[in-house]
Amino acid sequence: MSTIPPAPLSTLVRHEGEAPREQSTCGWRDRLISREDEQVAAWAHAVDIEEAKPHYHKHATELYYVLEGAGVVLLDGTEHPVRKGSLVHIPPGVVHGARGRMRVLVVGIPNIADDDLYFPEQVE
Repeated sequence: MSTIPPAPLSTLVRHEGEAPREQSTCGWRDRLISREDEQVAAWAHAVDIEEAKPHYHKHATELYYVLEGAGVVLLDGTEHPVRKGSLVHIPPGVVHGARGRMRVLVVGIPNIADDDLYFPEQVE
C-alpha cells in the first residue's frame, strides 16, 4: 500500500517594513508571518506595545520576546517587569496585557485565528 507524502511546507522570507502594518489589541504590529500566509505552523508579529488591553486566547500559546524598550507584562493580574532580551511564555487561557514602551516579537502557536481573541469582561 503506498501513501502520498504530505505537501512540503512553504518557505517564506519577509523583511520588516515590507509586511502589512496594522493597529491591534496591543498596539501597532508588523505582520511578519500571519493568517494570510499558507502552510505556516505559527505566526510572528513585531509589535510596538501601546498599553495592550488585557485579553486571552483559548487555543493559542504566545511567546513575547522584547526587542527593545521596557515595561510590564501582566499575566493573570500579576505584573512582571520586562526589558530588552526578556522572554515571556503565555499559555492558552492566561489573561495578559502589557504597559510601557517596547517593541516585542510575538510568536503565536498555532497559527493566528480571528475567533481566538477574548476579553475578560466578555460573557460566554
